[in-house]
Order: sequence, then C-alpha cells, then structure tokens
Amino acid sequence: MQAALKIVPGPVFEADFLPCSFGFRPRLSAHDALQVPVEASARGRRWVVETDIASCFSAIPHERLIEAVEERICDQPVLKLLRAMLRAGVMEDGQVRRETAGTAQGGVISPVMCNVYLHRLDRAWDDGDGVLVRFADDLVVMCWSRSQAEAALERLTDLLADLGLEPKAAKTRIVHLEEGGGGFDFLGFHHRLVRSRGRTGTKPVTFLARWPADKAIQHARDRIRELTRRSRLLLAAEWIAQDVNVFLRGWAAYFRYGHSARALARIRQYARMRLALFISKKHARSRSFGYWVLTTSAPADIGLVSLYGIVVAPRAGKPWRERPNAGGEQRR
Repeated sequence: MQAALKIVPGPVFEADFLPCSFGFRPRLSAHDALQVPVEASARGRRWVVETDIASCFSAIPHERLIEAVEERICDQPVLKLLRAMLRAGVMEDGQVRRETAGTAQGGVISPVMCNVYLHRLDRAWDDGDGVLVRFADDLVVMCWSRSQAEAALERLTDLLADLGLEPKAAKTRIVHLEEGGGGFDFLGFHHRLVRSRGRTGTKPVTFLARWPADKAIQHARDRIRELTRRSRLLLAAEWIAQDVNVFLRGWAAYFRYGHSARALARIRQYARMRLALFISKKHARSRSFGYWVLTTSAPADIGLVSLYGIVVAPRAGKPWRERPNAGGEQRR
C-alpha cells in the first residue's frame, strides 16, 4: 500500500526538490552527492561543516509533515491514507509502538516523506551560507573560510530548530581541509586533501581524495568473518567463497569510485586469510595448509573474486560515471 501511495506524490514533489538534495531520488545516487565536495574543494572551498540530523526519521512531527505535504497535495483520500500510515506504528519484540512523531525507518514511503519535510530546509538555505549537500539526513556544507563555516553551522542549527529537529552533537564539527591535516567522513567515505606525487615533468596538484572510512572497512571485515564462521564448516569451501564474492562485488561496486585501491586490496587479502583459516579448521590442519589449498586450487583461491584494477578515481570537472566512447570501450 505504501509503494502504491508513493507513486502518487513522489513525482509531484520531485519536480520541486532542489539540486542540493540527493538521497532516495530517481536518477541520482550517493556518488552524485560525493562529486559535489570534489568540485567545491577544487574551487577553493576548504572549510567543511560535517553533521547529520539526530533521530531524523523518528523526530519529524506528524502534523507539520502533513502541512508540508498539503502544500502540493490537496486530495483528501490521499492525505487520510497518509495519516493512517503515520499512525500505524511499528512492532518490536511482539509489541506495537505508536508514536506521535516520525516516519517508520525502513518504510517504503518514509524516504519520500523525509525529503518532503527537509525540503523546507533546502528552500531556506542561501548559497551565500555555503554549498549544501544533503543525502536524506546526512549533510555537509562547503565554505570559503572558518567564519563562513561557523555562520553556516549556526544557520543550519536555527533552520533545523524551526523544523523541530537538531544536529547530532557527536557527529557535528568544522573541518579545515589542508595538506597533511584531517578530513571528514561522508556517505561511507573518508575525504582528505592530498598532494599528488607528480610524474616527471609534471607539476604536483592538490586534490580531495577519498577512500572507504574506517567504519566501512570494519563493517566489511565483520561481514566476511560472519560468512566464514565456524558454524558453516559443513559447507564446501567453494560455496563459502561464492557467498564472500557476492558481498565483495557489492561492496567494491560502491567503493571503487574513489582512491580505494589500497583498501580494496586489504579487504581482499583479509577475505583470503579467512578462507585459508576456514579450510584449515574444516580439515583440522594448520593455517599454512589452508593457504596451500588456495594457492594450488583451480580456479585460483577457489574462485575468490579479484578486486585489482577496478578503481575509478574521481576528478573535478569530470563525470564520476564511466562513459562509453564511440568504439564502445569504457573511458575512465
């Protein structure tokens, strides 16, 4: 029912959404949002306000959300159905919990409702406050100076307060992008200003690089450890490798658009180590035996996918997607 209702107001609001909003919108992805800091830093915006909205999906007031919907939708049956969905509640541990605020996180229509409500923030934002990039409840603002960044954070806090929301204190900070300095995390990537080594006869350049954040790498390690756990020893090692490949392909498909070669190599090597350990436990042999099986098996590493050579580095002024040329080959 939520999916059916989403078809009605979705395109109506999509026509109004602004370019600073990227989350859960058709023909837009996280990588489109990730390209904005690359472009902004190349133009000299080196001060970053990093934050996200505290408990965004569960804190949106129902009545104010309905008011935002009524700005574009006047059909009463649709509004009545939407109110019923907001009041339906969520079942946890066999108990139904009904809240007076929020949209169910994970609900089909919740991302659209989140964008509808936060569209008020997007409309009130002034480009003079900095370049705003919002992916649902995750935000960054690219600024020229520290004073502009401090003003942007204050402005952002005031606008969220008007909506009954607030930034998450633990994830809110101002970062200065400089060579050798710190960076910021956004949409699973860690961003940091680095200087290229420079080839012979070329001048080194400073650019905003990104690679998987520590939290994303830890998530990958945890997932691989789960897939190769001792309780699955009755399964064939080739089956385990296939399960790991499914995860690695999906994980690498997202993080390949960055300077992620080293991180991908580390995760692939960790997966190989876990497979060797799995084989050694399965046969009650040493870990060196597990590595020997991987080395002598055909296909190599019992079919574990290779992540070498798939990285596409983002560049300012260039589209992040691979574009086919006239001959049908891929350009990077």
